[in-house]
Amino acid sequence: MAALSVLLLLALLAWGGPAEGQKRKEMVLSEKVNQLMEWASKRSVIRMNGDKFRRLVKAPPRNYSVIVMFTALQPHRQCVVCKQADEEYQILANSWRYSSAFTNKVFFAMVDFDEGSDVFQMLNMNSAPTFINFPAKGKPKRGDTYELQVRGFAAEQLARWVADRTDVNIRVIRPPSYAGPLMLGLLLAVVAGLVYLRGSNLDFLYNKTGWAFAALCFVLAMTSGQMWNHIRGPPYAHKNPHTGQVNYIHGSSQAQFVAETHIVLLFNGGVTLGMVLLHEAATSDMDVGKRKIMCIAGIGLVVLFFSWLLSVFRSKYHGYPYRYGFA
Repeated sequence: MAALSVLLLLALLAWGGPAEGQKRKEMVLSEKVNQLMEWASKRSVIRMNGDKFRRLVKAPPRNYSVIVMFTALQPHRQCVVCKQADEEYQILANSWRYSSAFTNKVFFAMVDFDEGSDVFQMLNMNSAPTFINFPAKGKPKRGDTYELQVRGFAAEQLARWVADRTDVNIRVIRPPSYAGPLMLGLLLAVVAGLVYLRGSNLDFLYNKTGWAFAALCFVLAMTSGQMWNHIRGPPYAHKNPHTGQVNYIHGSSQAQFVAETHIVLLFNGGVTLGMVLLHEAATSDMDVGKRKIMCIAGIGLVVLFFSWLLSVFRSKYHGYPYRYGFA
């Protein structure tokens, strides 16, 4: 009889154990979600230290994804890229938080090195900024780490990556910028002022040199990749965290730094100036001596800057066999 009672007790425990465990799991999950929702209602990007990260991001149970930016925003870290990436990240998180489609499916968080250095050590992370998606189920895979050097840190690019990893589509809404209308208004004011001052003499509007210079500036800006910078939002340069070496030229043909576009613009401008000098030397009415000097200067500028421009091309397209002048 006693043995039968023991068997019945064990059967009851075996029957109630899984159910009790499931109930406890649901309670823990509910507490996590409620806590994250409360923090998200106050701040779109939740700041986390080591304890919060381990409890809410790493530890199960979890039915939500967490996008985490690992960064170093303190002034003594001197991470300019971190500040630029943080601005775009805040725009993305705000776009999601104040969207009508906002749910508890995705949360945005941040771990600063000075507040969670133990998290950096736990993940063997030695660079910032870094974006990682911690999915609702399982551990992060290779695609859950954002390719910052390739895609840049613009909010729109981050939103596409989030949609790819979580199936949550975020429409990025940027705060209004008055810089464009102000510049347009200033330009119109300058033109109106010139028209007023010159009166009926509007010959300056037919000045070929002025229009050619404006068109040349526009072409140089576009061919150097300024529009790509505006769309992708790449970092200005890259500093190697191990050696401290700063790279201004991206090693891949699929990406670029802002500094790289400035360098290419300068090189293209040098080549263009050399060609203009050669043209003037061939067509101007100056004396022969000055024309020879202009010709030599033009050839020198073309050779020098075109050689440097080709060197940049070779450094991005590895295996390119040709070079001009010097490497």
